[in-house]
Amino acid sequence: DDAPVRALRVYRPSGVTTTPGVFVNLHGGGFVLGDGGGDDPYCRFLAEAAGCVVVNLDYPLAPEHPYPAAVHHVTDVLAWLATHGAVLGVDGGRVAVGGHSAGGNLAAAACLLGARRGGPRPVGLVVDYAPLDLARPPAEKLAATHGAGAAELAEVGARFNAWYLPDAARGAEELASPLLAEDLTVLPPTLVVTAALDLLAAEGDAFAERLRAAGVATTHATFPGVDHGFTHAGPVREAVAAWHLMGGFLAGVLAPDPS
Repeated sequence: DDAPVRALRVYRPSGVTTTPGVFVNLHGGGFVLGDGGGDDPYCRFLAEAAGCVVVNLDYPLAPEHPYPAAVHHVTDVLAWLATHGAVLGVDGGRVAVGGHSAGGNLAAAACLLGARRGGPRPVGLVVDYAPLDLARPPAEKLAATHGAGAAELAEVGARFNAWYLPDAARGAEELASPLLAEDLTVLPPTLVVTAALDLLAAEGDAFAERLRAAGVATTHATFPGVDHGFTHAGPVREAVAAWHLMGGFLAGVLAPDPS
């Protein structure tokens, strides 16, 4: 079985006697930087907290692999897990996906693309302080309520977006900007996490509102007083709370069907 992967790390829960579900984690980094290694402690925690296998996936990065390469890659991996879960010892009918920042964008976009393809759909989605509207320039998102790092994030984000989206007009496509998707009813139960001081908070809040309006089971948590990347950079108290929230959400959506 040829899995469509570049590189992945697999984390298994202890003490699980039945076939577990699987969560696919997508790291942040503006579509340009990073790999799954930075999420290692988070993935280890989730495996135990949710009682699931965690697949920590490296996806193709821009500018060498611009949009929509990463979206298609993640979607291919989700489809492969759904039909080849036994290869990793997981239940292919219980697949969830999520990520931080750019990874959250890709997770939502992959769910949209998977639904468009008509294949098996994930049972849960985690979107953590993600850029969900790439059609709007980052500088236009700046507001007085944002933290001290917002201006820098806007500057860096504009550069990263240009590498990810060489054709800026494609930023309005739903696979680039899930917030702008016409039909969100195809998305699974979703946890949206936003940081109140983050440049991207408003689009995360709007995404949660649109999901609820579409009838999608939605959990939306806004963490006050914290900025972009807080789940990894702290403050510790809020980061720990967010990790536990995500673990609990995944434990619920990945639980075996009692029937």
